[in-house]
Amino acid sequence: MARTSPNPAIVTAKDSLSVMDFEPLARKALPPAHWGYLATGVDDDLTLHMNREAMTHYQLRARRLVGVTNPDLKTEVFGATWNMPIYLSAVGSQRMFHPDGELATARAAKAQKTTQMLSTVTSISLEDVVEALGAAPWYQLYMPNSWQETEKLVNRVEAAGCSVLTWTIDTLGGRNTETGTRLARTDSRNCLGCHVSAPITGSRVQMIRAKPMFRGLSGEMNPPWADWSYVDRLKKMTKMKLVLKGIDTAEDAALAREHGADGVVVSNHGGRATETGRGTIDILPEVVDAVGTQMPVFVDGGFRRGSDVFKALAIGARAVGIGRPYIWGLTAFGQEGVERVLEILRAELTLTMRTCGVASTRQLTRNFILRNGAKL
Repeated sequence: MARTSPNPAIVTAKDSLSVMDFEPLARKALPPAHWGYLATGVDDDLTLHMNREAMTHYQLRARRLVGVTNPDLKTEVFGATWNMPIYLSAVGSQRMFHPDGELATARAAKAQKTTQMLSTVTSISLEDVVEALGAAPWYQLYMPNSWQETEKLVNRVEAAGCSVLTWTIDTLGGRNTETGTRLARTDSRNCLGCHVSAPITGSRVQMIRAKPMFRGLSGEMNPPWADWSYVDRLKKMTKMKLVLKGIDTAEDAALAREHGADGVVVSNHGGRATETGRGTIDILPEVVDAVGTQMPVFVDGGFRRGSDVFKALAIGARAVGIGRPYIWGLTAFGQEGVERVLEILRAELTLTMRTCGVASTRQLTRNFILRNGAKL
């Protein structure tokens, strides 16, 4: 049940017709600081909004009389077959949204046969999430400042059975989450137990140190001095696949390939990294072209419809990550809300493929889309 629904037509998660139906429910349920953490971009939130606007830059070329009834949504990722090309991106501190936090997300991912990416600043330990998920998730890495602590954390992740390590590199230089900070100032509670939006300070380090994955570590993370040699060293440290999250240019995609990365995620941290003013789906073509078939390219940022996912797959993404939508669902209805978000996106993607005459994700090419009315 929703805590208090601003839409009386939505009483249970099943009543929602679109993933956007969950946003006002979450906003009403959350205190200002928690909503600010979830809703903020950086600076003037231009990139946050551009992630959504960029979806309108692409149109579909629907083919008729193809006879598609049950499109195959499966995709292959690092030798594993995914049930559909949509995964749950890493979002930290999920107990600020629901008491079950990452456990509810894991159970939903298991029920919907979807891949979960777990944040380093998870509010529940990796080991407990593995138990709830019934498998090891992908692990999103915020790198500790020292190599000794990085190795300790990476060894723990690998020992838990994780096969993919996703290093987030787009916030190493810091960020200005102005909207989140402003909303936090209107909240009288002490939120350091779960999150902060301000720059790294002694208080933030204390908060990070209290997180399950940072116990026994200093709490200092995201070294701004990191360079491409860090990719080389991290790659040698583990047998896990190494994916770089936060790639925004063709040049960096090519460098990722040259330094041995196994994949890249086109991402601007949901508009929460740098105010580039570029939507991730607009960045995707140059990154896909830069790496060709040599590594899988993933993308997240602003995906709210199955047709959005269709566009990214047609451009060349292997799979699409969602963040805010499933957290809205988690906030409003717990596990049931996360499941419903995934159900809606799966149904919309299936419908888009069927009506555009695409029998399998393997058949998707740029011939099925236009960019501002012209072929890519």
